[in-house]
Formats: sequence, structure tokens, C-alpha cells
Amino acid sequence: MFLNAVIQGHTITVTLPPQVTPAGLPRASTSFTGRETEVESLLKELAPGGGTGAGPVSAVAGLAGVGKTELVVQAATRARRQPGWFPGGVLFVDMFGYDPLRRLSPGAALLGLLQALGLPGEYIPAGEQDRSALFRSVLAAYAAQDRRLLLVIDNAATAAQVTPLLPSDDSTATVITSRHTLAVGARLHDLDVLDVETSVRLLADQLEQLRGPADSRGHDEPQAAAEIAGLCAGLPLALNIAAGLLADPGTRTLASLAQALRAAHTRLDRLSREDRAVRAAFDLSYRQLSPTQARLFRLLPVNPGPEVGTEAAACLVDTDAHRAEALLTDLARAHLVEAGPGWGRWRMHDLVRLYAQEQAADADAPDAARARLFTYYVGATAAASAHLQPPSVAAELTASSVPQEALARIETTYGAAGQMQPPPVVATFSTREQALAWLETERPNLVAVCTTAGVHGHRTASIGLASLLHKFLSFRRYLSELITVTDSFRAICRQAGDRHGEGMALNNLGMALNEAGRSDEAVTAHTRAVELIIGQTGERHDEGMVLNNLGLALRAVGRFDEAITAHTRALDIYREIDARHSEGLALNNLGQVLRAVGRFDEAITAHTRAAEICRETRDRQGEGITWNNLGADLQEVGQHERAVTVHTWAVDVFSELDDRYHEAEAQHYLGSALQMVQRFDEAVAAHTRAVELFGETGDRHSEGLALTGLGLTLRRAGRCAEAATAHTRAAQVYRDTGDRGSEGTALSNLGVALQDAERFADATAAYEQAVQAYREAGDRQGEGVATNNLGNNLRAAQQSADAVVAHRRAADIFRAVGDRHREGKALLALCLALLDTGQAEEVRRHYERAIEAFAGVDEHESAALVQRWLVSLHPGAIPPEVIPPEFHQAAFVVLMRLAFAEARSGRPSLWGGPRAVRDPSDGSSAS
Repeated sequence: MFLNAVIQGHTITVTLPPQVTPAGLPRASTSFTGRETEVESLLKELAPGGGTGAGPVSAVAGLAGVGKTELVVQAATRARRQPGWFPGGVLFVDMFGYDPLRRLSPGAALLGLLQALGLPGEYIPAGEQDRSALFRSVLAAYAAQDRRLLLVIDNAATAAQVTPLLPSDDSTATVITSRHTLAVGARLHDLDVLDVETSVRLLADQLEQLRGPADSRGHDEPQAAAEIAGLCAGLPLALNIAAGLLADPGTRTLASLAQALRAAHTRLDRLSREDRAVRAAFDLSYRQLSPTQARLFRLLPVNPGPEVGTEAAACLVDTDAHRAEALLTDLARAHLVEAGPGWGRWRMHDLVRLYAQEQAADADAPDAARARLFTYYVGATAAASAHLQPPSVAAELTASSVPQEALARIETTYGAAGQMQPPPVVATFSTREQALAWLETERPNLVAVCTTAGVHGHRTASIGLASLLHKFLSFRRYLSELITVTDSFRAICRQAGDRHGEGMALNNLGMALNEAGRSDEAVTAHTRAVELIIGQTGERHDEGMVLNNLGLALRAVGRFDEAITAHTRALDIYREIDARHSEGLALNNLGQVLRAVGRFDEAITAHTRAAEICRETRDRQGEGITWNNLGADLQEVGQHERAVTVHTWAVDVFSELDDRYHEAEAQHYLGSALQMVQRFDEAVAAHTRAVELFGETGDRHSEGLALTGLGLTLRRAGRCAEAATAHTRAAQVYRDTGDRGSEGTALSNLGVALQDAERFADATAAYEQAVQAYREAGDRQGEGVATNNLGNNLRAAQQSADAVVAHRRAADIFRAVGDRHREGKALLALCLALLDTGQAEEVRRHYERAIEAFAGVDEHESAALVQRWLVSLHPGAIPPEVIPPEFHQAAFVVLMRLAFAEARSGRPSLWGGPRAVRDPSDGSSAS
């Protein structure tokens, strides 16, 4: 092959080799894993015809140690093996762009490449520009002779280092790696860290490569391997070093290495071996930064959360958001930070974060940066939280960017003057949606500040944020975080001897515990809050608040009379100080406990009045809650059509407010009301929406309740197969959450649906599982219900002998727990099963027991009465004042079948003939 080129005004002719031996291309690792998608993407671009216009240029960028070079080597090796792709061969050059001692200039790199292409030294010009022109001519000559080449430029730091090396023909392919995102017109590939599963696999594969296939430690200690993968944060360089540390002695356990890496302050020291170290790799990138970039890099770890917003970063370096964005973009281009899921969000790799903390300098004034950052968070949270309050309350909160009175009290109590420093940016929100979006995005940071600010001496920020976040965390049902935040708040107050603050913290903690279903603990917290607040500070509104919330917890544990007292006291206080909005809240809570004790008319009155006050104070959320509670009251008194209307109002309000949890509750109640008026399709839609919303909020227990409501509605609509599916899902939810009692209820409901579908064997299995679940939960009454249902199913399946056993056991359980009503029901069912099996002689005795149970009188006192009934009654006569109407048909069937059985046996009937029966209630007679 001949090349004619013009160099410094002279035409030269050079004979080029037919193929280039892969110049310096490293050997591909055999333990490469987890990057198949990225390799395939590169190969697609490298394939003949894969590029457009000029020769295809691909650039792989990423954090130091993330595996850029290995990825490109793997792709180049596979591409070279493809027939016809690169018949001319592969050229590889390491630019050492981040090593100041070994960094190649473009001219030096071109010299090496031209020599690799076989050009004699005397024909290689001295100037960089001429070398670049010659290099491009050589590459074009190869391409023209169908000897296409692949050029790999590794570890470049700047576009200036790369541009002179780029081919000009439309065939030669180029792949570049860099820690920066270079503007060279290339197709960009950002390489991320490995996930845990892939990291574990890489660790095991690398260990086997170093020690041989007999070394199975990577597979023998899966938990330790996963921990090492997490501590290495998916960085291939760190994982390879970890494998080397394990391979050196050959006997070290993975658990031992994991333990050594746990200490964050020494982790980078541990992740080094021979000439490879994670810290050294980061050093090279850090040295490329300007002073202002480096300062922001060092201060970013001051933010305690997993990622930081542009405005928060601006507070760290005391600059405006535009300047901060430019600096963050520079750091992202250097892959020392990563862009978050949305624009304006930034995060650091765990090991880079540790490295940045090591570089911290006193001149950076980290405590001042922390003060500006925390003040920004408190002010922004106050502004955002105001949008969650009714307008009358919000007006007070938005008077200033930071709630000054509250913070002044905190600073005085805790001797914390000066902890809050004016930030360079201030967050404002024009709509509720913007405020909610900001709180949602910043939630991890805000929670982290609450729990860590006190450690750094910034208790003002910790207490201020804990108070402000309560509304949002409760609204979005982030209950575990709510408990964590309020518990931290309480600890700080107790340590400082702030009794009022501790009382308010306990009040918030009790609310969080109650919402999380830990109501006994909530009662304890609220009781202590009452002791600390009532009569201690003269803050009457706070006194009403702690009493009102105590009432909620007391209702949750079934202490209804005490709950009514607490809510009534709170109501009196609110009326005394003319706190209208709080009065509405107390009335709403009082109405709920009145409904719980069956005082439905009073509950309706309370909730109607509460709704009026919420409307008056423009509290849309409170209005929706009271409407929903009013609908529940109306259902209790049979006003189902009106309940449908009220629940629909509630659904509309919560949907408007994006209050998913309360919308789910309202949809659930709406479904129940629609079911009662036989609007089944609408009821199914409402329950289905409730299931979806509870699932979104993460409230698994309520999701199970909604699934149960859906199943019951589907069964009433005759859609038994779908009902069975809903109850099966409910049972799984309760099983996942460890609620065996509720699982038993779901399984029992499943059995009923399967029985209605005449799937008797499946129904039997469901009932038996329900019995076991109730037994393990210690719910004897539930066990009795499931056992009795099992008997009914067995009888329907014509297994009456087994049904006799089940009904007898159910009746014994109900008698033991004192549930005489259900005992009578089980005994009537037992009579029917005994008749099926021809045991008519036992029926009379069990029928007598059923009447005793329904009568609810002492056995000895009822004996004579029962005897008179049995002698005087003919088969069609039922004692209506004893047996509830819903069981009349069953009793009638028992009597009729017993009479027939006695007639067939030839024995005289014990029941006698028709005769007049005196009704003891009014002395009339009937025949």
C-alpha cells in the first residue's frame, strides 16, 4: 500500500503495512461483567455504516475507576474479531490526561501513532499540525484501500488533547474515554457504577481469576459479598482492589474485609493495593479543578442528604444560583458529581464524598456554610408548609421567610443565638403544587438535617424543621420518618430541659405513633405531653391541642369514654379562646368517637357543625375529612343515598388537594355506600381506586382493608371469581405485614366467595387456613366464625359428617367466649348437619341449646320454658321473641325435618299437633 502526501511542501511516498498490529491495546479482562448493554451500544456505532457523515466518534465518560477503559477494550476486542469490520487493525493510545507527570501532548501522541502505522521517523514532521495532517492522510489511505482502522484514545482530559487526533475521513471509527464530558462532536456515553448484584458477581469472578476456580469465597459468603459491594459503592476499581486484598492471603474471609471497610474515615485507606488505590485515582481528577470549583467540591458533603439542589449548593459557597449551577456543571463534566434524576439536582458517589470530606480545609469555613444551608432549608420549608395550611393559618406563616417568633424562642431557650445565617437565595412558592413538589424532592435532606443538625451544634435548625415538617410528613404518610424526626426533636428538648418544647415534641410523636398504628405508645406519649403542657405555660391553644390529640389515641385503643372527655375539654378550651379552626378539628374528632359508641345522631350533629367551621375557615382538607366522617355516620343510620353524596364531595376535595391517603379513605367509604344502594359497578370502581391509592401511599394495612371492601362488593354483585382474587390479595397483604388476625378475616371472606362459586374444596382449604391464622393470632371469636363457615361449606359439599364436627367445635368456642348469639347460630347449623347424617335423636337437645343461647338466660331458668315450647310447638311455629328473625328459616327447617324423621321412624312425634300458642307479650293467641 502506497501513500502520497504533502509534508512541509514536499511530496513523499510511503509504503504502509497491509494491517496494523493492535498497538498497545490492553488485554480484555475475563471477569468483565454487567456492561453488556453498553458494549452492544458501542458495537452498534462501530459497525460498518454505523456512523453518519464523518467517521463515527464515540466518547465514554465517567467517574475515575468506573471502568471506562475496560468497557472500550472489551468493545474494541469484539469489534476487531468481527469479519470485515476493521481489517486494518486497531490503534490504542493512553493520553494520561490526568497525570501531570505522564500526560501526553497531542504531538507526542501523534508521533507514537504514526510510528505504529509504520512510518519511518525521517518522514514524520516535527510540528503538531503537520503530524495531524499526515495522520489523517494515513487513516484516509487505509480507508480508501478497504483497510478500515479503529482508533481508541484513552484517558483524555480535554478536548484540546483529543481534537488533533480525530480522523477526517468518513470511515475510520474512534472511541474516546475521559473523566470529563468532552465537546468533540462525539456520541456521548455516560458510564454509571454497577448495581449490587453485578458488583457481587464481579467480585466473585475477579477472585476466581486471581486464585483459580477452586476459590469459592465470593459465593460462600453472599451477605458479606453484598456488604463489600455496597461499601465499594459499585465502583469497579474499588471492587477489583477488594478482590486483590482477598486474594493476597488466600484465606481472608469476606466478612473480615467487610468489617475493615465499614469505618468511613479509613475506607479509602483500606481500598489500596500495590500501585492501585481509589484515593490516587481521585487525586488526579481533583488536581484539575480551579480553586472555586475545588471549594464547592469540598463543601458539598456538608449537605447531610443524598443529593443537593442548585440553590442549596449556592448557600454552601455563598453565591447566587446561576454561578452555583455553572460550578456544578463543571464538576459534573469532570464526573466528580452526577446529575440527579431532574435538572438542578446533584449527587456524589459515596467514595468521592469520602474523598471530598478528606480535602476539607479550615479556610472553607464549613460551619458558616452549614449555617447558611440550614437557614435556607428552614425558611424554604416554612414557605412550602404554609401552602398545606388553611388560608387563615397560612397567612401567619408566610409573614416572613423564617418563622421568627418561634426561632427567637428556640434561640433564647437553647442559647443558640447566631445559628441562623442569612442565605444568598430565598425559596418562594406561588402554588401548592410547587410547594409539595419541593418538599417531596428535598425530603431526604430535610429529614437528615433534623437528625444531624444538633450534632453540629445547630439545634435551632433541627427543632425548627421538625416542627415545620410534621404536617407534610403526615400528609404524605411518611410515618417512619415522622417518628424519627419527632423523636430527635424530643431528645434535644429533654437534654436542654425545655419542658414546653418536650411536651410539643411528645404531642407530635404521639400523633405519628397513632397514625402508624402504635396507639398504646401514642397514649403514653400524649399523656406525658398533657402533664408537661396543661397549666404549665399558660399556652391555652397548646393545651387544647394536646388534649385533642390524646383523645384520638384513646379512641384508637378503645377507651371511648376517656376519649370523649379529652375531646370535650379541648373543645371547651378552643371555644374559650375563640380558636374557630381548632374548634372544627375537635368537633370532627369528637364525632368519630361518638359514632364508635353508637351515638350516631350526636355524631352527625358534631360532624355537620365541624364541616361548617372548616368551610368558614377555608380549610379544604378539614372539610373533606369531616364530610367523609359524616358519610360514615349516615351509613350507620341507613341513609345510604345521602352518604353517597357526602362521600363523593369528600373524594372531590381530596383529589383536588392531591391528598392521596384521605382520597383513598373516602373512595373506600364511598364504595361501601354505593354497595348498599346496589350501584355495584360504581362501588367496584370506588374500591378499586382506593386499593390503588393506598398502594401508592405505602399503607399496606389500609390496602388490605380496601381489597376486602372490593371483594365483598364483587361478591354481592355476583362476581365471585373476581371477589376471590381480591380476598386472596388481601390475605397476601396481611401475611406480608405479619397481621395474622386480619389475614384470617381475609381467608374467611375468600372461603365465602369460593363457596358461592361452588368451589367447595378450595373454600375448605381457605377456611382451614383462616382457622389456623385466627388461632395463631389468639382470636377465639374469629376462629369460631371461620370454623362455623367451614361447617356450612362442608355441608354444601355433602360432607355432613365433617360439618357436624366443625359446627360442634364452633358452638363450643362461642360458648367459651360468651358470644351467645353466634353460639345459637352454630347450634342451628349443627342441627341441620345432624339431620343430614340421620342423627335425629340428637337434634332436639341441640335445638334446645340454640333457644337457650338466643334467649340469653341462665340454663336452669330456661329449661322449663324450653320444654313448654318444644311440647306446644308444631313444626311451623318459631318462638319469635327468642330466635332472631334472620334465623327463623333455619329453625323452621330443623323442626320440619325432625318431624319428618320421627314420622319415618314410626315413633310418636314429640312435637304434638297444632294447638294455640300464647304469646306472653300481649296475651293473644294464634294457631
